[in-house]
Amino acid sequence: MSIPQLLVHNPEDNVGVVVVEDLKAGTDMLCVITKTNTAFHLTVNDDVPIGHKVALRDLKSGETAIKYGEDIGKMVADARKGSHVHTQNLKTKRW
Repeated sequence: MSIPQLLVHNPEDNVGVVVVEDLKAGTDMLCVITKTNTAFHLTVNDDVPIGHKVALRDLKSGETAIKYGEDIGKMVADARKGSHVHTQNLKTKRW
């Protein structure tokens, strides 16, 4: 069995979390949706540190990022499917 590189908590999520060290751009990631225990593959566009997020589909500026089935913030810049989602393109709505 292969070890997943990306975990998605809920089928409604539009970002997943990198769970391995040194994920390199161009990697065909094994991704697992934990709620349904289903898997899919996605190619990552950027080097992404462990614990950071990756877009599961194209996200446009102004859209809501969903993780754990919950609103985690607003996209402030576009992110293509497979791209790193972090402070350069996502801001919390809390402040």
